[in-house]
Amino acid sequence: MVALLVVILGSLGYMLIEGWSPLDSLYMTVISLTTVGYGEVHSLSPLGRVFTLGLLVVGVGLIFFVAGRLAEVVIEGKLRRILGRRKMDKDISKLKGHFIICGHGRIGRTVMEILQSRGRKSIIVERSSELTAKLDEEGLTYVLGEATEDDILKRAGIDQAAGLVAAVNSDADNVYITLTARQLRPDLFIIARAGEASAQQKLLRAGADRVILPYDIGARRMAQSILRPTVTDFLDLALADYRHVEVQMEELPVGPKARLSGKKLKESGIRADLNLIVVGIKQASGRMLFNPGPDDLIEVGSTLIVIGPTDKLTRLADLLDSGSGPGPLVHAPQAAN
Repeated sequence: MVALLVVILGSLGYMLIEGWSPLDSLYMTVISLTTVGYGEVHSLSPLGRVFTLGLLVVGVGLIFFVAGRLAEVVIEGKLRRILGRRKMDKDISKLKGHFIICGHGRIGRTVMEILQSRGRKSIIVERSSELTAKLDEEGLTYVLGEATEDDILKRAGIDQAAGLVAAVNSDADNVYITLTARQLRPDLFIIARAGEASAQQKLLRAGADRVILPYDIGARRMAQSILRPTVTDFLDLALADYRHVEVQMEELPVGPKARLSGKKLKESGIRADLNLIVVGIKQASGRMLFNPGPDDLIEVGSTLIVIGPTDKLTRLADLLDSGSGPGPLVHAPQAAN
């Protein structure tokens, strides 16, 4: 814009001072500003020469100033991105127990937000540079590249990760991501998205621990809202983001140092002291007890499924030492921003 303004003013100056045509004036202005030295179009009057000197000093100076500022912005921007990328890679190398989310579409983003709300670290693997530019603006941790490649998953810290979510749009890519991740980490917990029911078994055979069909779940959720609206409302409340509700359903693993291990439910004080309801116990063997009785034991390695106030769930998590294991963490509710 500045360069264009200088060209216009220079052309008008030659037209007024020398009486030249618009084309000759424009030509003289451009060759003066670019310092190409092709010679004058016509002989200049003394006033015209003074004007040319002023145009060279002011115009060329402005153009070089603007060009320098643009170069500075570009160089600083690239340098900032390089330094930012190095810092991000360094931060990733220090992470342990995080989750790798492959794909930052609608599903991947929602998974990330829920994990963040529970205090769990996550790293996004995204191949779209347009999306990663937005991630930069939001200050999110990511790795740019194909999640099907070994090196990319290693950069995302798969060796120290607690789990991986394959949530890209292509079922074939999710299968390949699962195969690659399972090869790199045989013990890694992997959950994969499937767009078609036919891909479910392929993902399981590829090594996924869980396979989710979003469209199937969405359809079932809509049907249940018609058939059992009250039950659906209750589950929505119990499974909602803990920051926005006072009651939560949570699963709490019983750690090796749990103060309640070996006790019967009626002796634990979970109901009487904490005002929590144990709706199920998944035993270490994998057997699920629904609506356990007062004489059922709390055993190390089992998982309690509990409903109640979020602050009381936090206290129970401490009693069960759930924070020391790989299971989900429970945090006290925080005020929404």
